Amino acid sequence: MIYQHIFSNVITQYQKITSALDYLSQSIPQLLLRWILAWEFGKAGWEKLHGTNWFADISFPFPFNMLPVEYTWQLATYVEIVGAVALIAGFATRFFSMSLIILTVVAIYTVHWPAQWNTLSELAMGFRIIDETNDGFGNYELPLLFVVMLMPLLFGGAGRLSLDYLIHEKLNS
Repeated sequence: MIYQHIFSNVITQYQKITSALDYLSQSIPQLLLRWILAWEFGKAGWEKLHGTNWFADISFPFPFNMLPVEYTWQLATYVEIVGAVALIAGFATRFFSMSLIILTVVAIYTVHWPAQWNTLSELAMGFRIIDETNDGFGNYELPLLFVVMLMPLLFGGAGRLSLDYLIHEKLNS
């Protein structure tokens, strides 16, 4: 009988905790994802803003190869900076998530993907995080992680702690 009472209390406490976690799941994970991604993309954009344009050495895929190199540099810079600010506030989160995904996929294709590979094991050698790579294996792990981290924001939105949520609530009240 006492074990049944203890077990019942444990179950009740577990349900209270999971209920609280369920409520927080609509705000905290999205907020943390937005902030960490904003930090990373904002830092990259800030470096471009104050750095030298190195895009002239890159072969961009269509349609980005149709744009002047100076324009693609500015486009990448401001998508990263404005996207970071928008992610912090949770404003137009799905739009900026898609924009940053496109930017990152282009970066993977042009900068981080292996120069050449013939087997999956050679391709897997590029799944790493390093600053510089001169061995031809690439370094696409971190940008791929950013794409995966942006997916919940693209599909699920910014969460309750965002301007998107406040705007949605105001428009639907």
